[in-house]
Amino acid sequence: MKHGGTATLVDAVPEHYPYRDDGCQVSSSCLQCPLPQCKYDDPAWFQRQKHKERDRGVVAALREGGLSVSEAAARFELSQRTIFRILKRSGDEAT
Repeated sequence: MKHGGTATLVDAVPEHYPYRDDGCQVSSSCLQCPLPQCKYDDPAWFQRQKHKERDRGVVAALREGGLSVSEAAARFELSQRTIFRILKRSGDEAT
């Protein structure tokens, strides 16, 4: 918009901005995402959450699935040492 020979910028109202809602690997739509915050806002938080979820799965597989440490390592594509670290953080003993 020109006014008196100078260009005037108009702020776009967020509701009228052509926002692309492409989502990510967590959700196909940002507006439908189950996360309490965007993974791009705090990538370290997102990594911690992923590891916590993975760790719960490992502990459940060892407790309820009756897997050995080596079987759990193979299933979750982790080293046996990582499985032992997960067990130590969770307070469990190696099975």
